[in-house]
Amino acid sequence: MSTHQVTPQSLVEQGLHASVSDDCMVVVRDSTGANLRWANNTLTTNGVMHGMDVSVVSFVRGTGGVQVGTVSGSAASQAQVTDLVRAADEAARAASPAEDAAELVRDRVSPDWDDPPVPTDIHVYDVFAPALGEAFARSSAADRVLYGFVSHEVTTTYLGSTTGLRLRHVQPTGHYGCTGKDAALTQSAWVGGATRDFTDVDALAMEAELEQRLAWGERRVDLPAGRYDTILPPSAVADLMIDAYWYAGARAAHEGQSVYSRRGGGTRIGDRLAAPGVRLFSDPAHPGLECSPFAVTGSSDDDHSVFDNGLALGSTDWIHDGELASLVQTRQTAAMTGRPVTPYVDNLVLEIDGGSGDVMDLVRGAERGLLVTCLWYIREVDPQSLLLTGLTRDGVYLVEDGEIAGLVNNFRWNESPVDLLRRFTHASATVPSFSREWGDDYFSRTATPAIRVPDFNMSSVSQAR
Repeated sequence: MSTHQVTPQSLVEQGLHASVSDDCMVVVRDSTGANLRWANNTLTTNGVMHGMDVSVVSFVRGTGGVQVGTVSGSAASQAQVTDLVRAADEAARAASPAEDAAELVRDRVSPDWDDPPVPTDIHVYDVFAPALGEAFARSSAADRVLYGFVSHEVTTTYLGSTTGLRLRHVQPTGHYGCTGKDAALTQSAWVGGATRDFTDVDALAMEAELEQRLAWGERRVDLPAGRYDTILPPSAVADLMIDAYWYAGARAAHEGQSVYSRRGGGTRIGDRLAAPGVRLFSDPAHPGLECSPFAVTGSSDDDHSVFDNGLALGSTDWIHDGELASLVQTRQTAAMTGRPVTPYVDNLVLEIDGGSGDVMDLVRGAERGLLVTCLWYIREVDPQSLLLTGLTRDGVYLVEDGEIAGLVNNFRWNESPVDLLRRFTHASATVPSFSREWGDDYFSRTATPAIRVPDFNMSSVSQAR
């Protein structure tokens, strides 16, 4: 077959045909992306990329169990896929029996399996880019400077197996982030968000929000470390909830290694972790956050299993009405814990009963406190409590009598997202959000409210701007 006739489906079929193992899975991800970058109110670079990544999973049934070999790499020809298959087959023959062995999912076929990959290109910015030019002009006229980046990627995934899987999913992923600075570069503010197609991104509104935040910072107030009545916007809440989700693996909890472990053994499923009315959940069909409706991974770890590839995914409550309802479960860990299989889903939603209004409504209700607009450099300190540490960045503002009173210095903070869900006092409505820390590269599909925490721990003053 000539190069121009190669399709992702043909690469899957070639891989399955070439394998000499007892069973084989091939995952092909065809991705196209387009991006723009700007600095000093000027567009600096733009680019378009295309790539094809292939993961091969080979299964060999030995006397001690099923042995697995996984190999991944870029491939655009049947010969390259064949090389990956041979390497995976060899790795499977040399492997020890897999701990997560289970019956492979069989005979599931997507109705659009034969459809070609869906691309993106620079035209995704046909509306956004001209408006960005207007935003540059407005900022320049007011002695402000903008720096930022937008990215749009569409990945079409094809999963095939010798057991009859032929599954296809198209995933658009877009995000924008823009930092505004005053002419003297003495203060900065950031706004960002996620999008599926950039039709809902308003560059002028983005610039106007930066203008407002920089105006808030014309007065500077230095504050010491301490516990403050603090308002966290949806983006910062997304930062924290993603960590709460990523550390919610059933195996770690069952083995006593996480905040979700029950003292004396087992998990805390069924225990109250958060305030009543708190719901944290994932749903592949959630409007605006749609993601893969089937499990797909190129390798196994504590929270993912290649044996589960092709399992149907549905709406899963992780926390329901304040109680821990589920943990991320493969079929192996579900057998270990005696709970239902609840695999990882690639989105996350936090809803709080009674939440209403927006982040500025929370500001108007505060007598004195802080509005934190951005968290950064978040790291785990203690897995048993899920204590995290990080920095504030690009705008912490003093709130007095329901109004923004000035710019405050940055802090290092120490908090547990699980504990915050118990201690918060007010919440806004849930809206689409974007994690500054994790959204760019890892996890962009979130919807969260703003929350107000009466005693957020600003543990030390930071010199970061």
